[in-house]
Amino acid sequence: MPLAPISITLAPAVLSDGDQLADLRVRAMRPSLEAIGRFDPIRARTRFLSNYSPSDTQKILLNSELAGFLVVRENPDHLYLDHFYIRQEVQGRGSGRHVLSEVKARAQKSGCPIRLIALAGSPANAFYLSNGFEAVGRDDVDVQYQWISD
Repeated sequence: MPLAPISITLAPAVLSDGDQLADLRVRAMRPSLEAIGRFDPIRARTRFLSNYSPSDTQKILLNSELAGFLVVRENPDHLYLDHFYIRQEVQGRGSGRHVLSEVKARAQKSGCPIRLIALAGSPANAFYLSNGFEAVGRDDVDVQYQWISD
C-alpha cells in the first residue's frame, strides 16, 4: 500500500512556542550528546531559550502537526542555520531535504552562503554532506559546514 502524501509547510514561530521547541531540541540532541558524554537537558533548554528569537524561527509542520523547526539568522555575508531539528519519528520522509532546499533558495536569492555547525559524530553530518555542504572546519566537539550555490 503506498504511503499517503505528506504536506510540508513552514509556519512562523511565536514567543509562546519557545518551551515546546526547546523540548523538541532536547529530545533531538539527546542521542548525540549522550554519545559524547555531554547530555544535560537543563543546559540544552536554557541555551536555546536564552537566544530564542521567534522572528528567526520557523516551525516545520507535516500534515499540520509540529515535526520540527529551524532557525536561520541573517548576517551581512551569510545565512547562519543556527538550529534545524526534525523529530526522529518523522525523519526519513524527505521533509528535511525539502526544508533545506527552501533555505538554499533563500541563500541563492540573497547571494550568500549558508553556514552551520553540527555536533561531530551526529547523523546530521551525513545529511549535510549529502545535501552539498562542505566541511570547512572542525574542533573536538563540532564540525563547521558551508554551502555555496553554483
